[in-house]
Amino acid sequence: MTLTLQSAARLLDEHHLLREIIADGRWTLDPTDVAGHDRPFTDITYDTRTVADGSLLCCKGRFKAEYLDGIDARGLAAYVAETDLSAATHAPGLIVDDVRKAMSLLAAEFFGRPQDDLTVIGITGTKGKSTTAYFTQAILNAYSHGRCALFSSVDNCLDGRTYVESDLTTPESLDALRMMRTAVDNGMRYLVMEVSSQAYKVERVHGITFDVAAFLNFSPDHISPIEHPSLEDYLHCKRRIVANARTLVLGADCAVAPLVRQDAARAGVPVATFALRDRADAAASAGEPTVIAVPADASRSAWRILADGADLGEYRLTLDGDFNYCNAAAAVAIARAAGMPLDDADARRALHAIEPVRVAGRMERFDDTLSDTVAVVDYAHNRASVGALLDFVDERFGERRPRVTLITGSAGNKAVDRRRDIVEAAQHRIDRLILTAEDTDTEPIIDICEHMRSYVTDPRVDADIILDRTQAIEQAVREARADDGRLDVLLVIGKGDERWIKDLNRHVPYEGDDHVVARLFCLATPGLETEPDTNDQHA
Repeated sequence: MTLTLQSAARLLDEHHLLREIIADGRWTLDPTDVAGHDRPFTDITYDTRTVADGSLLCCKGRFKAEYLDGIDARGLAAYVAETDLSAATHAPGLIVDDVRKAMSLLAAEFFGRPQDDLTVIGITGTKGKSTTAYFTQAILNAYSHGRCALFSSVDNCLDGRTYVESDLTTPESLDALRMMRTAVDNGMRYLVMEVSSQAYKVERVHGITFDVAAFLNFSPDHISPIEHPSLEDYLHCKRRIVANARTLVLGADCAVAPLVRQDAARAGVPVATFALRDRADAAASAGEPTVIAVPADASRSAWRILADGADLGEYRLTLDGDFNYCNAAAAVAIARAAGMPLDDADARRALHAIEPVRVAGRMERFDDTLSDTVAVVDYAHNRASVGALLDFVDERFGERRPRVTLITGSAGNKAVDRRRDIVEAAQHRIDRLILTAEDTDTEPIIDICEHMRSYVTDPRVDADIILDRTQAIEQAVREARADDGRLDVLLVIGKGDERWIKDLNRHVPYEGDDHVVARLFCLATPGLETEPDTNDQHA
C-alpha cells in the first residue's frame, strides 16, 4: 500500500497523534501545504544508517539531532518525531505525541497491513512463552502444510521451515510488520509470536489485534529502573494483551487468573482455559479447564490431552518436565481457538507434531556415560523457572537422591531482585552452587556474583564463584565425575544456547552452555550423540 506524507498525516490525525507538520519554516496541519505531499515514501526506518532517497525516518527513543548530520544528502523525505528537528534537516517533520505508536501505525500502512492476511496469535506469560510458541507453530504448521510463521525470543521463521536467530522477544513494530509482510508474501496463513511485557511498555504491538491471545502464567520478574518500576506495572503491561484480542486462552491455575478474567469480561473477549490435572475425570467437573493434560501412567513419561472431556490421544514429548505438558495443553487450546477443528482427522494427526519439538536452550538433557551424571541446560533465569526446573529434578531423579549442582549467574543493571529470587528458590534444594558470568552489561561480574552469594543462608550449600563461565561448567563436570557411586545432576541455567555474553554493551562471543556440556561429555565419551536428530523440529 502506498504511503505518502499526506496519507501518513491523515492516519496520525485519525489516531489523535499528530501535533503539527513542520516544513520550510512553516507549521501546518494541512499536508497539502508541503511540497511533495503526494510522493510515495520508498522505505520506512528508525535507523539513520539505512536512510536512502525517499525514506521516512522514525526518530524514537533517545534520538539525538546530531544523528541527522548529512542526512539530507542521502535523500531523507520526511521524519516522525516528538520534537522539532528542523534545525538539523530540511526534510518535513511529522510531530507527534508518541513516536512509537506512530511508527507502528505507519509501518502497518506502509507494508499493506499484513496482519490482516494472517491469523495472528500472541503468547504472553512469565515463563513458557517460547516452548508454547514452538508447540503451537508445530501444530499449525502440520495442519496447514507448512504455512505458519513464528516470532520468538529464540528464532524467527517466516516461511514455515527456515529459522533465524532473533534479537528481541518481540521485535520493534516496524521490524515485526516488515517480517509479517514477508511471511504473507511467502504464503503463510498463521503467525505465532511471543509478546513480552516490554512489547506493550514501549508500544511494539500498538495497533495489532490478536486473533488469539494466550496468557500462560504470572509471577514477579523484570522489576528494575530500566524495565518495570513495579510489580503492578509489569502485570498491567502483561494484561494489556487481553483488550487487544478476539479470543483469550488462559492458564486456569495462573496466579492472577481472576483478574485476567475480569479484563476479558470488560473487553467482551471469550475465554478458553488449559491446565495440568492428575485425573482425566477432572475435566468433567464444573468450572474445569477446556483443555487438560493428565499423566498416562505412573511414570509420567507420557500424558493424555483432553478437550472438553474428549480424549485427543497420548503424547510423549522430546522436551522433558511436567510443565512442558502444560505448555502442550496450552498449544492445543490455542490451535483450537485459532479455528483448528479437533474432531478432524488431519487436525488430530497435526497435534502429534508437538512430540519431536526441541527448543534450543530449553530443557536440553545430556548424559555422561563416563560417570553417572546428567546435565540439563535451560534458560531458567527467575524464581518461577528455577523452581519449575528443580521440581523436574525431584520428579525424574528424586528417588535416587542425586547431588544437585546449579551453575548460574544473573543479569547486570536490571531485574536485581532475580539475584535473591534465584538463590532463594534453589538453596534448600541443591548441594552445590557455582556462580558465574551471565549478561553483565556494565556491572562487574564479581559484584553480581558476590551479591548473589550474600543471599546463601543454608550452611549445607557449598557456594563458590568462578567468573569464567566455561571454567565454571568444566569444574562442575570434574566434581561430578569424582563423585563415585551417586547420581549427579548439573543444572546449567540462564544462557541456554546463546553464543554470546553481553558485557559493556558488547556481545562477547561464547561457546554456549549446550556446546560446552556436549563437548565435555563427548571428550569423555567418544561417539556420544549430542546434536539433535535432523528430523526433529528445533530452534
